[in-house]
Amino acid sequence: MKPTDFSKYLSGFLIGYLAHERGASKNTICAYRDTFVLFIAYMETQSITVSRLTLQAITQVNVIGFLDWLQAERKNSNATRNARLAAIHAFFSYIQYQHPEYLYECQKILNIPMKRKANVVMNYLSLDAIKLLLQQPDIRTVNGRRDLALLSLMYDTGARVQEIIDLKPSNLRIDKLSTIRITGKGNKTRIVPMLDEQVKLLKHYLNEHELVQTCNNEHPLFFNSRGDKLTRAGVNYILLKYADMTRKISDVHLPDKISSHVLRHSKAMHLLQAGVNLVYIRDILGHVSIQTTEIYAKADSRAKREAIEKAYISVVPEKAPVWLLNDNLLDWLKHF
Repeated sequence: MKPTDFSKYLSGFLIGYLAHERGASKNTICAYRDTFVLFIAYMETQSITVSRLTLQAITQVNVIGFLDWLQAERKNSNATRNARLAAIHAFFSYIQYQHPEYLYECQKILNIPMKRKANVVMNYLSLDAIKLLLQQPDIRTVNGRRDLALLSLMYDTGARVQEIIDLKPSNLRIDKLSTIRITGKGNKTRIVPMLDEQVKLLKHYLNEHELVQTCNNEHPLFFNSRGDKLTRAGVNYILLKYADMTRKISDVHLPDKISSHVLRHSKAMHLLQAGVNLVYIRDILGHVSIQTTEIYAKADSRAKREAIEKAYISVVPEKAPVWLLNDNLLDWLKHF
C-alpha cells in the first residue's frame, strides 16, 4: 500500500515538529495523536478509509462534521471538542507552510471557532472533608499506606494527577528543608516545599518499599501490584473508593462528581482562605499566569461575604414601613 501525503505529514507533525521544533510535552503529543486516531475513525464512517485519506480529502466541512460527531456520538463536552479542535488547528497551521497549495483550505479550517465552554462551578472540599477522607485508608495494609501517602501528597502539593504518577524517588529531597520537584505542563519544573507531617509519611513509605536505595531512584514513586506506575484511572479509582467510604460515615459535604483534580482545587482554596498571596499559590500550582490562579479568588464565596461584611454600611431605614407593622397587608392596601 502506497503511503498517502496525509500519513507522511501527520508522522512528521507528531514525531518531528511537535517534539523537536515546538518542544511539546509527551502528554501533549499523545493528546494530539489521540485526536487524529478519532478523526481517522470518523472519516471511515464517511467511507474514506485510512489508505485513501489524503490532505485534499480533508476539508472544513469534514472537520466540522468530525467535531459534531464527537459531541453527538461520543457525548463530548465543549471543552473536549475545543481540545480536539486545537490539535487540528496546530496540524493545519503546520501544513500551510509545508503545502502552500492547500493554503486556502487550511485557512478555512483554522477559522473554525472554538465553542464557548459552560461555566462550571468549581468543586473543592472543606478542610473537615479532607481530614475525613485521609482517615479512610487502612494503614494496617500495604495498599492503605500507599494510598494515604499518595492522596496526602496530591493534596499537600496541589499537584495534577499526571504530575503525581510521573514522580520518582529522585524527585524528592528529604532533609531539613524538604522539597519535591514536579514537572508539569510543557515540561516546566517547579519546586514545592513539603511540611514535616508529609515528610514523615513519605519516609515510612520509601523505607517500606526500599525506594531510598540509589538503584531505585528512577522507579515510579507510586506503583501497582505489578510494579508499574499508577494510571490516571487507577488514581481516580483510589480517590472515589475513599470518597464513598467518607460519605457512609459522615454527612460532611462531598461533591457528587469528584476527581483527582478536586484535591488540587481544594489545596488552592485553602491556601487562599489562609491569606496566602496569589503569586505564591500560582508558583505552587505551576500556573503560567496569575490570571489562571485568580479563578480561585473568584470562586471563594466565603471571602466575598467577609469582604462585603467588612465594608457594609446600613442604609435601611430603622423605622419599618407602616404596612410591615400591619398584620393584614390586604387591609392596609384597601385603606391606603
